[in-house]
Amino acid sequence: MRIQPRQEILEIWRATVRSCWQDGEWRWGGRRGSNSVSDAEQLLTLLLPAAKLPVMSLDDPDRTDDEVIDALNPIGGAIEIPRRLVEVMFDYYSRYTDESGTPIFGGAGYLSPVDGGPDLTDEQRAQHIVDSFAVSTTLTLATIGFVKVYRASTQRRDLLARLDAIEEMASVRLSAAMVGLLRSFSTNIFTSAEDYGVRLCDMVNQDGLPRRELVAALRDQLRDTIASLRSVVIGSGRMTEDLDNSDMLFECGWSWGVIAGADEVPTSEPIGRQPAGLAENAPYLYFTVIAMDAIEDLNSERTRLLGLLNEEQQRLARALQLRWELTRTYWATVATFDNRRRWPIEDVPWRTTDGDRTDYYTLQATSLAVKGLIAGGRGGQAELGRIANVLVELAQRARITRRASPGEPALVVHSPGKRVTLNDEKRTALMTWNVNEFSAVLLQRAITVAGLLTDARQRSQLLDLADEVWDHLLLRRLPDGRHRGLWDHVGGAFPGLAPKPEEPSWYLTARVVQALVTGGQLLWERPYPRAARLAAHAQDLIDEAEYVFDRELMRGTFAGDAMRRSMRSIRASLRRAQSLVDERPGTAAALANTMLLLLNDITTGQQKATEGI
Repeated sequence: MRIQPRQEILEIWRATVRSCWQDGEWRWGGRRGSNSVSDAEQLLTLLLPAAKLPVMSLDDPDRTDDEVIDALNPIGGAIEIPRRLVEVMFDYYSRYTDESGTPIFGGAGYLSPVDGGPDLTDEQRAQHIVDSFAVSTTLTLATIGFVKVYRASTQRRDLLARLDAIEEMASVRLSAAMVGLLRSFSTNIFTSAEDYGVRLCDMVNQDGLPRRELVAALRDQLRDTIASLRSVVIGSGRMTEDLDNSDMLFECGWSWGVIAGADEVPTSEPIGRQPAGLAENAPYLYFTVIAMDAIEDLNSERTRLLGLLNEEQQRLARALQLRWELTRTYWATVATFDNRRRWPIEDVPWRTTDGDRTDYYTLQATSLAVKGLIAGGRGGQAELGRIANVLVELAQRARITRRASPGEPALVVHSPGKRVTLNDEKRTALMTWNVNEFSAVLLQRAITVAGLLTDARQRSQLLDLADEVWDHLLLRRLPDGRHRGLWDHVGGAFPGLAPKPEEPSWYLTARVVQALVTGGQLLWERPYPRAARLAAHAQDLIDEAEYVFDRELMRGTFAGDAMRRSMRSIRASLRRAQSLVDERPGTAAALANTMLLLLNDITTGQQKATEGI
């Protein structure tokens, strides 16, 4: 992998500080103005790598790396950086909490009117959005973790009081975001003869089976999910129709906001009022993937080890985990339905039950398919390799790895992007949400799947794809001005597609950072995949080296202090080589080779001494 996640993140940090830190203050806002989503993405550009990559932590001045300090130097030194970040965090949570203490999750500038429709009202712009619930979940977990670690590094009473206030506000916002996700979960039930059912069957049916046979097979594979849906009892998404009917189908996931008519979630957390919902009771693929990723953060090892959730939040997290499991199983089953010809996800582009179709939806479906394959025990190399092939095809279709011609329809995924229409309970279009994250998401998906592959050749090929996508994204950095080094200048990769913007897109910049963090975790946490042939070769070399070494011991070659020191060094190196055979067979082979050469020199020297040469 040519991408160097640490160095690239440091460059983004330099660009972020240059863009946001002005005259000793943090400046909010970006291309779509200041809102609860964009400002959280802006802050996560710094906090996400610090939370998920130990080598880039910011919460302990004694452990802060010199390169990190240099990148954030305009903010201050090792002592000042966390203190000033505390003030920035406090400003964010204060800004997005109303006078009654209720957290604000509105989309504001990220929401646009429907084509030909009137401008959005303040009430519409203030509607709570699943994207805000999700990004707030990730941000608040990063914040609470930061506070818990940093608290041990200071004794200043004023700073400790500020940390307590931030932790309390972040905890309230986290609880409110979890409640919002519970109230935004959707189960859309329909018959196979309805438009929704017909479109679902057409997408899944790659072998041309009779409709009745297909529905029976699909329901059979989803029988556990159907049974578990009855366990959804709080928030939204409860079964309102009888799924036991053999002609009934469904889909589950997250809508764009709180479902119309969703009940309030009983909770002891002081989250303020729970506003009435407006969103239609139908899952949206984009918001489903965003919610799923946030729920994974709730159940991560870091969250458990640092004890970031209180008892009530753990209860809410368990309820969300159930929905995560149901959604993962459903989408993985649909995306990889067992056809003889191909999986539905391999039939690009993906078509949703409302009749929409785009390569972007295929990209999003790969995330859910991978989660389901791994958790369901089907994540073998052949299955993951098929997902990898889909990612390669998507990169080609989006003209990331193929030459583009001006005006090609394929370029729409980059600019203006996919416009997602947000409907009310009567399926009337209210407003739109623009999505133009294709390249950054493709980079993250490629790195994620590569990290799951154990075949070294397949992994290398997918990482080569990640490098090509990264080269494409580098062309889209803002080239000059105060915001240089941030994203997104689409015209840098596709000349003439879009003019150079004046402000950065924190939406895309945060997703690039998220992909780089995934790359950093791949290098830092996951072992290199074992190459069976290389491991066997390394083991053969070690065996020969140990045989030669033991033979020289029998001959008494290692007499004298100097030779005994050599003996201990060779023995230690051979043990080290043996311990690395499974994890790093190439390194083990190199060590064994070195020991064989050293033993050969010793043997040759002994022979010459015996012969009197």
